[in-house]
Amino acid sequence: MNSRHRMLLLSLVAVMILALAGCGGSQTADTADKGEEPAAGASPAQSSAAPSAQERVVTHAMGETKVPANPQRVVVLDTGELDSALALGVKPVGAVSAFQGGEFQAYLSDRTDGITSVGTIQQPNLEVIAALKPDLILSSKLRHEAIYPQLSQIAPTVFTESVGVSWKENFKTHAEALGKSSEADRMMADYTKRLEEFKAAMGDNLAGTQVSMVRFLPGEVRIYQNKSFIGTILKDAGLSRPPVQDKDEFALKGVTKEQIPDMDGSAIFVTSYGPPDETSMAEFTSDPLWSQLNAVQQGKVYEVPDDYWMLGIGILAANMVVDDLNKYFIEQ
Repeated sequence: MNSRHRMLLLSLVAVMILALAGCGGSQTADTADKGEEPAAGASPAQSSAAPSAQERVVTHAMGETKVPANPQRVVVLDTGELDSALALGVKPVGAVSAFQGGEFQAYLSDRTDGITSVGTIQQPNLEVIAALKPDLILSSKLRHEAIYPQLSQIAPTVFTESVGVSWKENFKTHAEALGKSSEADRMMADYTKRLEEFKAAMGDNLAGTQVSMVRFLPGEVRIYQNKSFIGTILKDAGLSRPPVQDKDEFALKGVTKEQIPDMDGSAIFVTSYGPPDETSMAEFTSDPLWSQLNAVQQGKVYEVPDDYWMLGIGILAANMVVDDLNKYFIEQ
């Protein structure tokens, strides 16, 4: 090869390297951090190289990724991923919080000591994540598709498609990535058994119990339907929903006072995202329409923690919801 051809070849290689580097430009995810939302599709990226003996290939929402056989330094970028990892006995080295400057979910407080904060769900800090030298990153396409290229440059990254209603499938993917599939299977079997016991304890009361789910957020009120984290648990428990809520959709958003009658049921469970006084909870529950609800008149309104009824979206949170269902329907 003469010098002219050699120089041309080197120039082409340099151009290709620069083009590949450009794919990893800095981006910030602009996604909600208020728990679960429905997802949209995207084209997957593939990893075709064969894994070594110390690696496994995990198929996920963005394609296939080689992960360590036994990950030791895991970073999680959503509340469900944190729940899953801790449930499976893996303490992440880093995790996001739901709120700016906030702490991790309170129901996990006895398990999160020593975990480094890496920002919020809405805005993970890539520099902090990289500094932790993770060997696995877990998140979802819904939350962080925009920064998947940057995350993948830091460490093997496994994404689920969505959050919330898909929490069981997500738990399975998280467990596969962590090398804990058999443990996850046992935990899901225990969850199913607990709900079968709940149904048996409810007996004839089960069919006649309609559960309403209302969430107060700053600037918004929602009535949750079947296609949500809490919707799946109520369905698993055999509990029916009021007609307006018994739909295969996520939630009624932007609910007004005129829709208060749609909140009624045999029992109403209420949560608040953040401090209740920063929401319109007091305004709604003091409205004359609220006092006319059957559940209100029967004293069957229960304020429960948003922390795990809404934000947890994992197996530990689901089991705590089951604890509450037993508390309010069986033990009272």
